[in-house]
Amino acid sequence: MSRHHRLWALPFALSLLLGLVAIATAQSAAADTEICAQYGSTTIAGGRYVVANNRWGTSETQCISVNDRGFRVTRADGQSSTSGAPKSYPSVYAGCHYGNCSSSDVIGPNGVQVSDPRFATIQTSVSMTYPSSGTYDAAYDIWFHKSRPSATTQQNDGAELMIWLNRAGPIQPIGSRVATVNLAGSTWDVWFGNTGWNVVSYVRTSATGSLSFAVKAFFDDMVARGYGSTSWYLTSVQAGFEPWIGGTGLAVTDFSVTAGSQPTQQPTSQPTQQPTQQPTTNPSGTCSATYRLTGSWAGGFQADVTVKAGSRALNGWVVRGTLPSGVSLSNVWNGRSTTSGTSLVVANEAYNGSLGAGASTSFGFVGTGSAPSSLALSCG
Repeated sequence: MSRHHRLWALPFALSLLLGLVAIATAQSAAADTEICAQYGSTTIAGGRYVVANNRWGTSETQCISVNDRGFRVTRADGQSSTSGAPKSYPSVYAGCHYGNCSSSDVIGPNGVQVSDPRFATIQTSVSMTYPSSGTYDAAYDIWFHKSRPSATTQQNDGAELMIWLNRAGPIQPIGSRVATVNLAGSTWDVWFGNTGWNVVSYVRTSATGSLSFAVKAFFDDMVARGYGSTSWYLTSVQAGFEPWIGGTGLAVTDFSVTAGSQPTQQPTSQPTQQPTQQPTTNPSGTCSATYRLTGSWAGGFQADVTVKAGSRALNGWVVRGTLPSGVSLSNVWNGRSTTSGTSLVVANEAYNGSLGAGASTSFGFVGTGSAPSSLALSCG
């Protein structure tokens, strides 16, 4: 039930926050740094990430100990009603949030537009540890703005994507549960609510202490449900905790946000290839393609395809198949689609076309129509 942003949207709260951020932003953390200030923050990993205490829902003390890989909650006084908002959201993030920016080369002060090919390459991972008691959620909080932001603005007008790795106690996200899907190799309950902007929460049906995923995988599911748009801008990727009761011992032990090569770059082995041309249909090895349905809903579905090299290395691949009547593709990631009608054709991107013998990669897509449980594919 992530409601801290609803309170931050109030003018007096935002003015107070921006003033406190200007005072409380600390020096880059080298050795462990303890932060107890309400909105105190510091940078880690050479400035690539910001760690923020963000105690917004209680006047009681909260302290975090920050190291160069993450942070640990060392004091968490007070408690909030589990039928209301949490006490805080201590977190580590890349990007900009309420004018407090990291030096990330992945998410700059103007964000990354979802339609930019670079967005498809953004990956994040986190490792967390949890105490044996308390009421809390452990979650990503990923922000999208409808228009191009600046480092000094926080436009709560797009969507807040939350990804819950774990929860303890009688708490739930904002809104109501609308679906169950398979994404990033796991099963998630999907919740939707609106607090002036869309809040879409993916709650893992079994708890985990670590997660690695492409931001696009979850956002594409949001778009397919009508909760987001490819014209929007990613502004920050945050990972942390929302405690209601207790919280001491919650820790992020590792965190990263990275981006791969721009898909518009061409492999060095194909310097003359033009973006409008198909990648080679005669790669230097053989491959197989395996379809897997990962989620479905009324009128749509999501699936992925694993491409695996055979006994020889590949330098480019193309997957072909025939879609059932009434099925079409609306989004494809980690692959370039020239699908037309029922003919499915997806070729490698520049960054995932070269595979060693026995190595594999994958691409995913969102489809409209009735989800096929299986799909015959060829790879070459």
